Amino acid sequence: MPPSDSRVNAARYRVDRLAAESAAEPTGDSETTAAGPATDEADQTHDAGAPTMEQRAQFVEIQVAQAIRRGDFDDLPGAGKPLTHLTSTHDPNWWIRRKIEREQLTGLGPPALTLRTEDAALDDRIDAAGSERAVRELLTDFNRRVVDARRQLLGGPPVITPTRDIDLEVARWHERRAARRRELDEERSRDQAAWAAMTWRERRRARRDARRDARGVDRPVTEHPHPRS
Repeated sequence: MPPSDSRVNAARYRVDRLAAESAAEPTGDSETTAAGPATDEADQTHDAGAPTMEQRAQFVEIQVAQAIRRGDFDDLPGAGKPLTHLTSTHDPNWWIRRKIEREQLTGLGPPALTLRTEDAALDDRIDAAGSERAVRELLTDFNRRVVDARRQLLGGPPVITPTRDIDLEVARWHERRAARRRELDEERSRDQAAWAAMTWRERRRARRDARRDARGVDRPVTEHPHPRS
């Protein structure tokens, strides 16, 4: 049995819809009754030669099966992945939001969308700040723009992005910064312990590898042999 595919399901859906539309149309008998017993022989000949809905469905199934055997549906984008946005509510600006998310655009679109995108990346910007004062200024500016957008001063869809608690975010920034420092100290301690356990040959090799990496040389550096006498 051929594997299930979104294109196969789409083709079957079009065939089923065409069959439903044909069933809803008036039949030839009703047209004959309304128009009278006289019929056009040319129209009858044309109707007799036209394929039926069952023949059309079989033709589509054959074409789809041949395409599957050729591998036309292999390695399609999104194969094996769940469909996104199935459980989300209707958003009239869904196409703008998806374009911004897909192309990672900044500064475009209504504030309801740009603030949502900015809020998702705000933690990284906070962690990149070098001081508590910079963190507070960043959060203050973000909260001010969220409040202005909620007041609909700039128009557009309603804003659902929440403001940030500045004191709470500053405390989290300190915690993450302290955790990074502990990780660096632990890594430095491990490196020092590993260096102390090395022999003098291993240390010389490590220094040589470090110089090679600093120069960006990919090929191994060999020691020059002693000149022959």
